[in-house]
Amino acid sequence: MNGMSNYTVPGINQNDAKQLIDGLQERLTDYNDLHLILKHVHWNVTGPNFIAVHEMLDPQVDLVRGYADEVAERISTLGGAPIGTPEGHVADRTPLQYERNAGTVQDHLADLNRVYTQVLTGVRESMATAGPVDPVTEDIYIGQAAELEKFQWFIRAHIVDADGNIQE
Repeated sequence: MNGMSNYTVPGINQNDAKQLIDGLQERLTDYNDLHLILKHVHWNVTGPNFIAVHEMLDPQVDLVRGYADEVAERISTLGGAPIGTPEGHVADRTPLQYERNAGTVQDHLADLNRVYTQVLTGVRESMATAGPVDPVTEDIYIGQAAELEKFQWFIRAHIVDADGNIQE
């Protein structure tokens, strides 16, 4: 088993551990990408409400970095080796995409909303896979999903119209 120890946590077999580790690694790479995207937006957002959005992003950056650390440590606990280097992320995946550089609050938040939808879809898929095998890993995902969903709500509060429709 490439990148895995010959052990895992008691009560989880090696095959299940490998499946859990694969899902956790996907979340790790998404969180590393998301952290960079959030800082990119923080540096490039312009226009009305600039300062509010600029300052809203930093706590989320810290939270997402913490999630990367949490899933990396869970990978190690399960007997895997978390991959955190840029080269390690490129070979088997497509990074989260973010094309906008300098732009308005509305444009950046619409783009971030799409990124959060992609990240949360992955978290929920990993959560569903982990649930039947390992409630500890599932619990990690549940807590992370709750906070990420709340932040997406913050984003959406800025880009929703009077009829409740998200402006893309």
